[in-house]
Amino acid sequence: MAERRRGAPPPPTTRTVHDKDWDHDDLSGLSHERVAFVDVDMTEVVGQGAVFTECTFRDVRFNVSEHTGAAFLNCTFTRCDFFDASFTDCKLVGSMFDRCAFDLMKVVGGDWSFTGLPGADLRRASFSGVRMREADLTGARCEGATLHRVDLSGAWLDKANLERCDLRGSDLSSVDPLTVALKGAVIEPEQAMVIAAALGLRFG
Repeated sequence: MAERRRGAPPPPTTRTVHDKDWDHDDLSGLSHERVAFVDVDMTEVVGQGAVFTECTFRDVRFNVSEHTGAAFLNCTFTRCDFFDASFTDCKLVGSMFDRCAFDLMKVVGGDWSFTGLPGADLRRASFSGVRMREADLTGARCEGATLHRVDLSGAWLDKANLERCDLRGSDLSSVDPLTVALKGAVIEPEQAMVIAAALGLRFG
């Protein structure tokens, strides 16, 4: 099981929603705090501005769901499926993901700073214009993924695989090319200078 940053425990929950079918529901305006959602079907849910604070999601299906301006703050996701889910201008600050599936997940805008995605398989996911400051991407598999214009400043990237990844416009100041796989990644000239500097090269 993946651990939160510095071994912090997940927030405790006060009630449980179990085995519910929210398929195609509209979550707009809903607000939940410290609720455990277990085996809930959220396939194709839509919604604007929903807020989940310090909630736990276990075995929840978010397949083909669409979230706009939503907030999942300091939440914990375990064995959840995000197939073809989309998050537009959403906040997931401090949330933790453990053994989740992210095939075809699309994230556009928003703030995913301090999220925990250690070892996550993001090969078929895309992130564009997202703030991911100090996110934990230790050992994450991102081969061929899109991380376009992503703020990765302070991110934990040790042993992450970014081969063939579209990194154009992203902040690569936290990338250590000696511990991060970068073969075939697409970058811009300015980013190449950042990588070269990280290798200790000097410009004449």
